[in-house]
Amino acid sequence: MAGDAHHGPSPKGLLCNAGAGAAAGVIAATFVCPLDVIKTRFQVHGLSALSNGSVKGSIILGSLEQIFQREGLRGMYRGLSPTVLALLPNWAVYFTIYDQLKSSLCSDDGNHQLSIGANVIAASGAGAATTIATNPLWVVKTRLQTQGMREGVVPYRNTLSALRRIAHEEGIRGLYSGLVPALAGISHVAIQFPAYETIKIYLADRADTTMDKLGARDVAVASSVSKIFASSLTYPHEVVRSRLQEQGHHSEKRYSGVIDCVKKVFQLEGIPGFYRGCATNLIRTTPAAVITFTSFEMIHRFLVDLFPPDPRPHTL
Repeated sequence: MAGDAHHGPSPKGLLCNAGAGAAAGVIAATFVCPLDVIKTRFQVHGLSALSNGSVKGSIILGSLEQIFQREGLRGMYRGLSPTVLALLPNWAVYFTIYDQLKSSLCSDDGNHQLSIGANVIAASGAGAATTIATNPLWVVKTRLQTQGMREGVVPYRNTLSALRRIAHEEGIRGLYSGLVPALAGISHVAIQFPAYETIKIYLADRADTTMDKLGARDVAVASSVSKIFASSLTYPHEVVRSRLQEQGHHSEKRYSGVIDCVKKVFQLEGIPGFYRGCATNLIRTTPAAVITFTSFEMIHRFLVDLFPPDPRPHTL
């Protein structure tokens, strides 16, 4: 995630960030989609609704087997299209804005390393921009992954038809359902990215090298540790977001808003209700983070070597 600390990334640098971010996100999303389907169903309907008590042994493996038997391979990859469509701009925009903000916040004292506070600001700003831009696609993803579990609901045919129907039946409010808890999720990247950068600095110092020369193994370590740390601290907002996104215009609404959802989950399910699917989420997001960040770093280095930035003209 390199850019000129004083002048900001060059146009080629921005394209390298965007291209590497988009490619890394799509690779990771495709790899872990079946686990994402299970996690979303856990969050929205709970374990009993998913398994009907028939899953034996490993819950995750049993659930995958059950989905495959009932809905085939297509069921295991429900919501992949909107996920990919969301992740293409999501990571492309995120890594680009993050790098831009890091460059803007970097001091001119010759030290190119950001403070933790500045890193939090850069991560949060990039997170807010991408969350607002891609929220409608995450709503579609949640609906597609859970629609097979509701009776009497006309299913969405595909991503585009889902976007059209939600816009027609529920308006802008439907497309941006769950936005408040999703914005609260910025706390996730505000923890994850500074932790990731801090761990990379530590590993680079220990290996007596620079961060952009770290090997894939070190990048994998930094990304996995930072992801587990951030996910464990911020997971409850994902449950609230999924439940708000899942309830449609024509279904009987269980929650009137974020506060009502938090109250009801706590009253009916207690603290464990806010951590439904957390184990599945960690099993899904940790390798996804490793794949995303390692792919990004390696693809980014390849693109920079392929398209080196233009030499900057000297200015007076």
